[in-house]
Amino acid sequence: MARKTVRLADLCSLIAEPVKPGSRHDAVYLGLEHLAPGRLTPIGSGKASEMRSNTSAFQPGDVLYGKLRPYLDKAVLADCPGVCTTELLVLRAKEGVDQRFLATVVHSPNFVEYAVAGTTGVQHPRTSWAHIREFETPAIPLKNQQQVADLLWLVHEAITLSEKLAKEGHALKQATMRTLFTRGLRGEPRKETEIGRIPESWEPTTVASIATVKGGKRMPKGIPLTSKNTGQPYVRVTDFSNHGVNVNQVLFVPTDCQSAISRYVISSSDVYISIAGTIGLVGQVPKALNGANLTENAAKISVAEQRKITDTFLMYALASKECQAQIAQSTATNAQPKLALARIEQIRLPRPSSVDEQREIVAILKTIDHKIELHQHKRAVLEELFKALLHKLIMGEIWVRELTLE
Repeated sequence: MARKTVRLADLCSLIAEPVKPGSRHDAVYLGLEHLAPGRLTPIGSGKASEMRSNTSAFQPGDVLYGKLRPYLDKAVLADCPGVCTTELLVLRAKEGVDQRFLATVVHSPNFVEYAVAGTTGVQHPRTSWAHIREFETPAIPLKNQQQVADLLWLVHEAITLSEKLAKEGHALKQATMRTLFTRGLRGEPRKETEIGRIPESWEPTTVASIATVKGGKRMPKGIPLTSKNTGQPYVRVTDFSNHGVNVNQVLFVPTDCQSAISRYVISSSDVYISIAGTIGLVGQVPKALNGANLTENAAKISVAEQRKITDTFLMYALASKECQAQIAQSTATNAQPKLALARIEQIRLPRPSSVDEQREIVAILKTIDHKIELHQHKRAVLEELFKALLHKLIMGEIWVRELTLE
């Protein structure tokens, strides 16, 4: 027996209430930039007084759906009255429809696919109310809608909290690095140097005086990387993540091409630094990638004497505000900005004379990084859970009462 379905137009109405510039001076304004893909609530807002074009009015409980590039999956539930860009459709739930449930319906994979199929325009593809209003979804009673909404919004709130904690972790790390690299851990008096005030026993040190710098290697022309594990990983800038490498997306060098780039490898004791594209990313490859091939868009920095400076301290020092400022100043500003190897050698960093103090600083920063990674991992797991639940619950494949989630 076929299950009863309803159209989107049966769940909500399109609200068209144009607002001229300046007529609602103090109103909250929402544009596409205030909506994040897959999120149920705005990530920011603006002021209507700053708008010079027509907008649309909305009320608390309205769903604001982004019709421009619908594959971006932008839609939020308004929690206050305001005005929004005309690129957002204002959808109001009908009687007998939970507004939070409506917000999840327009995020469901089936709906996104349907909306994309009805786009017009090449450079600025848009869907329309005339198209999405015909989207069909299983009919779900109000009580079950509320249960679905309760669960999905609970997971969404957990995702938002994990994001917030990760951002707070990054802010804490930046503040901690500023303190550690300017004051140290020993409570010493400080002295003025060319890189700012640092503890008396510390010295400004050039990269060239404590390490060697060597570039990576471009793959031979016409030879693509492969996802097949040939035992010869090739680390790209796009693989750099959180001072490490996203090992799940690393590609490999074809077996018969390894000899051409065999001298351009990086070890787990080296420090990488991106020199093209996104410049100044620093980190280290995990031991599992020891001896991996390194892209030409990055360089490796090999510490000469660990008794003078540890490789991980060097990595964190290069990530500090002081060193990143030098990197920015040293980057060639041409059509494709690039950081020259000679410029890397000239970077000056604050170096504690005591390796023990270096290790203590590294331990503090690693602890913060670990907490950030935990929050990011939790967010990733919750996002996968949200997507899976969103599809199955909206399509009626499972019921909330069948789940044992806490």
